[in-house]
Amino acid sequence: MSAVNDTKLNSAVFLLTGLPGQEDVHLWISIPFCLVYVLSVVGNSVILFIIKTDPSLHEPMYIFLSMLAITDLGISITTILTILGIYLFNSREISLDACFAQLFFIHSLSFIESSILLLMAFDHFVAIFNPLRYASILTLQRIAKMGLVSVLRGFVLTFPLPFLLKQFQYCRANVLSHSYCLNQEVMKLACSDIIVNSIYGLFITLLMVGLDLLLFFLSYVTILKTVLKVASPTECLRALNTCVSHLCAVVLFYAPEISFSLLHRFGKGCPPLLQILLGYVYLLLPPLVNPIA
Repeated sequence: MSAVNDTKLNSAVFLLTGLPGQEDVHLWISIPFCLVYVLSVVGNSVILFIIKTDPSLHEPMYIFLSMLAITDLGISITTILTILGIYLFNSREISLDACFAQLFFIHSLSFIESSILLLMAFDHFVAIFNPLRYASILTLQRIAKMGLVSVLRGFVLTFPLPFLLKQFQYCRANVLSHSYCLNQEVMKLACSDIIVNSIYGLFITLLMVGLDLLLFFLSYVTILKTVLKVASPTECLRALNTCVSHLCAVVLFYAPEISFSLLHRFGKGCPPLLQILLGYVYLLLPPLVNPIA
């Protein structure tokens, strides 16, 4: 179906966008995307296989790492069909229900990943601040409960978004700016009042990302204070080295996400290509780099 106005909610489709002006070379552009997806899926699957088969890795740190790998696999699987569909087959159409489902999983899995990164920070905090009680604090039962809370937190807070979007009438051009569906993109196409959806989206973003970043900051300030009290410089460096890979994962996750959100809300004059490229970095970089880090 072509981009039309005054579309009815039940029959309308959205049109996804690749790289504007580069349609002639979409097939070549698909090669790096395919490579990124293969590396992401294989890398995270290998991590899960190694942790599952090696009993010595059934410890809190590696359990949290396996949770992160599962979340990254979920994000890759959620976005792979629409992105590769555009570049390989020029398949741009997506139904409203499929679009709502995709944005639900993208946002909820992103929030879950934020929660898991926070749990990994808590793991480092306990290991450094109270190493003698580490095993008694982070028991398998407690880890399972924290993981369940992280999943429920992401899914429950994101659950209203598709239903709020489904109430809207879409009477504007139905072309999205990205190769996948996002809440902030879809609601801009509605001809209804989107103030409730906009406020709720901002609320859950601040609640999830804002709160998690605050807790990250507090945990690492405490870790730094504790480490600086260590008499031996060698032990100090060893303790800090255990946090480096986690800090890299946090920066790689939050820097693109925050930049992407700010561009959507305040970057009306920025080039569309910048938003598109940053959108790819925001979704594709963490699943690719986390297995390496």
